[in-house]
Amino acid sequence: MKKWNLNNVSKGIQLLAALVTAFIGGGLFSLIRLPIPWLLGPMAALLIASRFKNVKLIWPVSIRNTGLIIVGYSIGISFTRSSFSDMISHLPSMLILTTLIVLVCVCSAFVMSKLNGIDYPTSLTSSIPGGLSQIVVFAEEMKGIDITTVTFFHVTRVIMVVFLVPLLISSPIFASESTNGSSRIMDNVIPQWSDLFPLIFLFALICFLAARIGKIIKLPAPYFLGPVIVTAAIGLFGLQGPPLPPSLLDISQFMVGGYIGLLLKPEQLDNKKKTILLALMNGLILICTTMFFSFLLTQYYDLSNITGFLSLAPGGMDQMGIIAQEVNADVSTVTSYQLFRMAFIYAAVPPLLRLVLKLSLRKKDKNSNVKTKC
Repeated sequence: MKKWNLNNVSKGIQLLAALVTAFIGGGLFSLIRLPIPWLLGPMAALLIASRFKNVKLIWPVSIRNTGLIIVGYSIGISFTRSSFSDMISHLPSMLILTTLIVLVCVCSAFVMSKLNGIDYPTSLTSSIPGGLSQIVVFAEEMKGIDITTVTFFHVTRVIMVVFLVPLLISSPIFASESTNGSSRIMDNVIPQWSDLFPLIFLFALICFLAARIGKIIKLPAPYFLGPVIVTAAIGLFGLQGPPLPPSLLDISQFMVGGYIGLLLKPEQLDNKKKTILLALMNGLILICTTMFFSFLLTQYYDLSNITGFLSLAPGGMDQMGIIAQEVNADVSTVTSYQLFRMAFIYAAVPPLLRLVLKLSLRKKDKNSNVKTKC
C-alpha cells in the first residue's frame, strides 16, 4: 500500500511538473506573439524538457482526449447544410489529390529505403500521412515492419507540420489572408462563458458518449471525429450548440499540445542521426508537395490559399482543425478533406502495404536461396 501511494505521489509530481512546464511554454509563446501559442508553446516546452535525462514528465492520454472532444465539438458546430453540399462537390478533387499525395509518398519511401537501408515496407509505412495511432496499430499487425522507426517518422512529421504550418501561414505567402484568431469572432461578438449554459451540459454529455462509441466501433481519431459527427448531425436537424469562448479553445489546445510534445523519443532509434535527417526530409517533402497541390486546388475552387493548404497538409485531422479555427480558414472544408484522406488511406493503403511486404519477403527468400546454392 505504501509503495502504491509513493508511486501515485511520484506520478502526481511528474504530471504537475509537465503542466507547469507546458503553461510556461504557452505563456512565453503568447507573450512573443507566435502563432497558435497554446498549442505550440506547451509542445515545444515539453519536447525540450523531456530531453534532459533526469527529468521525467507524464501527460495522461485522458487530458489529450478531453482536449480533442472540445475541439471536435467546436468544429462540428461549424458544419452547415451548405458546407455538406460543398463537400459533395469536392469529392472528385479529394480523390485525385489524395491519390497524387499517396503516389508521392510511395516514391519518397523508395528513395529513403535506398538512402538509409530501411526495408521498403517500413519506409512506406513511415511515409504515408495517416493518423499516428492507426498507422502504428497497423504496423504492429504486420510482421517485418520496424514499429520504432514508423512511430518516430510519424511523430516527427506531425510535430514538423504543427510547428511549420502556422509559421508558413504567418509568412508573406499567406500574409494577405491570415487573420490570426478572427475565426473566433462572428459578427464582432466574442462568445462568453456565460453563453454556454445550460445547453453546453447536454452537448458535453452527447460528445462524450459519441467519443466513447467511436472508440468502441474503432472510428479513426474517435475522441475528435465522434464529437464532430454528432454535433454536425444535430446542427443539421436544427439544434445548434453554443460557440466556445476563446479561453476554452486555448485550454483545449494546451491539452493536445502537451501530449504531442512528449511523443518524440529519438533515443530509441538505431542510426539516430541519419534516421532523424531522413524523417525531417520526408516531412519537408510532404509539406512542400501538399502546398503545391493546395495552390492548384484554390485555382479550381473558390477557396482561400490558407483553407486549401490546411485541407491537404499532412498533419493530423485534429491538429489541422485547431489551426483552421485560429486563422479563419473554412474549418468544414479542411475537416472534410482531412477526413477523406484518412478514409482513403485506411481503405487503399493496407492492401498496398500487404502486397509490398509480400513481394519484399519473396525477394528475401529468393536471395537467401541463391546464397545457399552458392
